[in-house]
Amino acid sequence: MKNYFSLVKFSHTLFAMPFALVGFFIASAEQTGALSWRLLGLVVLCMVFARSAAMAFNRWLDRDVDAANPRTKMRELPAGIISPRSALTFVIVNCLLFIVTTFFINRLCFFLSPVALTVILGYSYTKRFTWLCHLVLGLGLALAPVGAYLAVMGRFDWVPVLYGLAVMLWTGGFDIIYALQDEEFDQSRRLYSMPAFFGKIRALRISEWMHLGTAALMVFAGQQVHSRLPQAGDLLWLGTGIFLALLFYQHRLVKPNDLSKVNLAFFTTNGVASLIFGTLAIVDLLT
Repeated sequence: MKNYFSLVKFSHTLFAMPFALVGFFIASAEQTGALSWRLLGLVVLCMVFARSAAMAFNRWLDRDVDAANPRTKMRELPAGIISPRSALTFVIVNCLLFIVTTFFINRLCFFLSPVALTVILGYSYTKRFTWLCHLVLGLGLALAPVGAYLAVMGRFDWVPVLYGLAVMLWTGGFDIIYALQDEEFDQSRRLYSMPAFFGKIRALRISEWMHLGTAALMVFAGQQVHSRLPQAGDLLWLGTGIFLALLFYQHRLVKPNDLSKVNLAFFTTNGVASLIFGTLAIVDLLT
């Protein structure tokens, strides 16, 4: 079990889970009646199953590439800790569990579950033909607040879509920062990433512009939430402010000629930012 948690980087669920929960609690606050803990549990399970399937599939598909990269050759599949067949079985089981779980949520989520799986699994192929792969990864995580809102309301709405677009640009931006480490390797293998295609300096500028877009979308989404739910405000804005401050802080950590703090920027800063925003926003929506 420990090896599979490591395979899918279970701790990285912190990136998208808080936004999924924000989407869920926005919808719950708009609805009259008691909060459905059963539905909340199903949403959390969907997040876990979908992300586990996507991450394991990415590791399975990239096993030969990871084996050739000195930075990733000790991952579970190239190191032989988990066999390719076992990893693929793990992917299939999680996909099936995701679809079954959506069946118990509502009909719309169930019918859209193959679409969601197509996006999150399809990302793994994109680095082979487009430098827009970072945004496709972001799109996969962007489904979290939208899907959680759909689980409660059974319909689409602009507010979770705005948060979803913010997540897409946020994720794409920090994935570019993470990809800086593999610029030369990606070029040698003819893999597409923005650092490999544009170079480190331009890729970092693109990442900064993406995160500026994230900031604008987060502020606009917060205004929409406050206009619908006047009781939400102070903590939501505090969480948004801290999130954006940490977002821009990570760009001070990473320089084109100094990648020593990439992991701090990628894992710690983004995980803490998402957790703080999600916690403060949810408390604001519940009180």
